[in-house]
Amino acid sequence: MKCPFCGYHDTKVIDSRPSEDKKRRRRECPKCQKRFTTYEVVEKPTLIVYKRNGSFEPFNRQKLIRGLQKAIQKRPVSIEDISALVDEIELSYANAMQTQTNTKEIGDKALAGLKKLDSVAYVRFASVYKDFSDVDSFIDIISELKK
Repeated sequence: MKCPFCGYHDTKVIDSRPSEDKKRRRRECPKCQKRFTTYEVVEKPTLIVYKRNGSFEPFNRQKLIRGLQKAIQKRPVSIEDISALVDEIELSYANAMQTQTNTKEIGDKALAGLKKLDSVAYVRFASVYKDFSDVDSFIDIISELKK
């Protein structure tokens, strides 16, 4: 690690501890004696999403959260629950070292998570995600929920 003060290329780790999914390290430069803090983070592979229109784009966590927030509007589901669901989805791809997926797979995982959290939010998300065009689609998904 290069010292940010004098540019010396060899610093010494004084203290190391975990901090919010990171490793916090206090370092000292043997040349100028100044101390500084660094954070070590595990780099996750970039997840590329294949969209319905045939294009590719990087996974956008905020986009998924916005869609799920619309589904949970005025429901007893917290934003922390939604954030945890998106974390779980992202982690499943990172753990599998998968770098490509499609919107259908992400939507299915989101639906499965919502099904556990709130049935009304599940139906709302499903109606947009699966592009319901008639009442029968709603009846089918509600019948599936009752089973």
